[in-house]
Amino acid sequence: MPSATVTQTIHLPTLEATARLGHSLGESAEPGAIITLAGDLGAGKTTLTQSIGKGLAVPDDCYITSPTFSLLHEYPGRIPLYHMDLYRLSCQEIIDLGFEDYLYGEGLSVVEWPDRLNEIMPRDRLEITLEFTSETTRTAHLTWHGKMKSRATAFDITE
Repeated sequence: MPSATVTQTIHLPTLEATARLGHSLGESAEPGAIITLAGDLGAGKTTLTQSIGKGLAVPDDCYITSPTFSLLHEYPGRIPLYHMDLYRLSCQEIIDLGFEDYLYGEGLSVVEWPDRLNEIMPRDRLEITLEFTSETTRTAHLTWHGKMKSRATAFDITE
């Protein structure tokens, strides 16, 4: 039986490399896609999401910020960008607040603190974990699940 996941590790030596990764992910995103983001504070989750937004053609006057306190930010673009921060929510609160409508909606959902989804974690998703490798460099670990695994080679971050 073929593996249900494809895993990639990408070295991000500069902020520009992170921006290229995000832009490529945004450009290739399809309606209903889900990207989960994990990583320590300051690892670059919001920076990556800003670049995903650029790839989705989110207008420049819609500055993408962390939804830490508002829980969800929605941005217009080629397809809508739904940026969620689930840190302060339980799985039941996520359900009660209707976040599943976004997860299975027509936009691209970018989810920080995805472990809060528990049993409602979508099967088809891209999981990205960002880790510090030095003060200025990061490593991105990408795990493509379900139908998303066919997209694993659909982008290029080389200069």
